[in-house]
Amino acid sequence: MVSKEHLKSDIPGPASTTPPEVQPSEVHVLAVDDSLIDRTFIERLLKTSSYKVTAVDSGIRALEILGIAEALGPVNLNAFQVNLIITDYCMPGMTGYDLLKKIKGISALKEIPVVIMSSENVPNRISSCLAEGAKEFLLKPVQLADVKRLRGHVCHHEQKQDGIYKQEGVCLKRQAPADEVQMPTGKRFCSTK
Repeated sequence: MVSKEHLKSDIPGPASTTPPEVQPSEVHVLAVDDSLIDRTFIERLLKTSSYKVTAVDSGIRALEILGIAEALGPVNLNAFQVNLIITDYCMPGMTGYDLLKKIKGISALKEIPVVIMSSENVPNRISSCLAEGAKEFLLKPVQLADVKRLRGHVCHHEQKQDGIYKQEGVCLKRQAPADEVQMPTGKRFCSTK
């Protein structure tokens, strides 16, 4: 498994705290794979981890689920709420890389985290996907441990959607007003103005 975080330098961040986590059952994952066997396998792994899953067989179908017409017309805001997309790289018609580029090129969708998976370990392919905005590149067969790590990417996406902030891989829900400080113990302390 290769992620963007592995490519960044180790710069220490703010102290982490114990957050309320986003529950997997609240997370809707769009799984895209042209192989019925692989699609069924990833769907079962995700459901085992209590994620809500919509599985489709092509990049075109994924775009339709996301509310984009075949001609890549306007985004339908009434489309499924998807928190994460996991897609195979090698698919006929539209590759996972092509799907990634389409998603990242549409302002209403570009914040949805995308994870690419492939049975082929090709370094320049991995680099290209990460450079285009993929959160991770997983090698098949995807393992349950890989699926459990996806929650961190969902939290990062939620940061921009619902006021959840991420620090050092931990999700924090913003609850304190601007004049209060949320301490690692979970207690609130008012500032002395």
